[in-house]
Amino acid sequence: MPDIDDAREADITERHEILVEPVDKRERVDRLLVKKLPTLSRSRLQGLIITGQLSIDGKTIDNPAFRVKPGQSLVLEVPPAVPAEPEAQDIELNIVFEDPYLIVIDKPAGMVVHPAPGNLDGTLVNALIGHCGESLKGIGGVRRPGIVHRLDKDTTGLMVAAKTEAVHQALTELFAARDIERAYQALVWGRPSPEQGEIEGNIGRSPRNRKKMAVLRHGGKTALTRYRSLKSFAEGAVSLIECRLMTGRTHQIRVHLTEKGHSLIGDPVYGRASEGKLQRLSDDTRETIKNFNRQALHACVLGFKHPITAEKHSFQSELPPDISNLIYSLES
Repeated sequence: MPDIDDAREADITERHEILVEPVDKRERVDRLLVKKLPTLSRSRLQGLIITGQLSIDGKTIDNPAFRVKPGQSLVLEVPPAVPAEPEAQDIELNIVFEDPYLIVIDKPAGMVVHPAPGNLDGTLVNALIGHCGESLKGIGGVRRPGIVHRLDKDTTGLMVAAKTEAVHQALTELFAARDIERAYQALVWGRPSPEQGEIEGNIGRSPRNRKKMAVLRHGGKTALTRYRSLKSFAEGAVSLIECRLMTGRTHQIRVHLTEKGHSLIGDPVYGRASEGKLQRLSDDTRETIKNFNRQALHACVLGFKHPITAEKHSFQSELPPDISNLIYSLES
């Protein structure tokens, strides 16, 4: 379940601009790039394409097999390389549960899950290696040891990580089979109608902005989010809702709720409030929201059957102080 961090201009170390010539007609774009950029391997180029670093005539292309046409303008942005093996770091973790096989943590806002361009250390992976020891390295992959699912950098809440290869495989299969209970709470603009329902729509990279995901009519991956309203504030200007994921796509809740017209409060990428909704709020609440600089999204429930003991676990996490304070301001 990919969960790719947004690229930032500061993270770009190389920018290559290529004009497709007549001789390159119908060439696969990855093969063309291999010819034009011999210092980069084909596998590296394919990885860059898949993660949205290539645009053609201003449109993001994430298919290495895309066939080019003469006259098209290609732009490839290459971020700095990520160290092959993350290092252990002494970073405090809020541990909810731990045994010899897995660990459940309550992730704070601002913590990236695994090293990536722009966030090469200080991540959850660095903290897990520091806590669990070198035995964690390589489990499920060298760069993302123990990780079976992810939360966005500024999304708070519950995550499970594996401490053995067998448990990593088993948890991965549980997620793939959707045999994991996951619930989130979010503060959104407006009052969803109906108050309980489903949002369905394939999610993929936005053709207009490679830094964003979007609901696509063609392509993308199937995504389904179930939601229910818990409480509304200021005559429906803001609502507290619960979402349950049936799939795990990048930015799924944020994209689906934005598509429905109820973007998350504080979301720097997808969020936006109408002037009418803002006017229903008190001056103090408007100021609180103005200073709320992350999406108001919290992973509050995580449940699964333990791969080794077969015991059923269900963990709950209270809303973090910043979201609780925002709710208090809305209720005042």
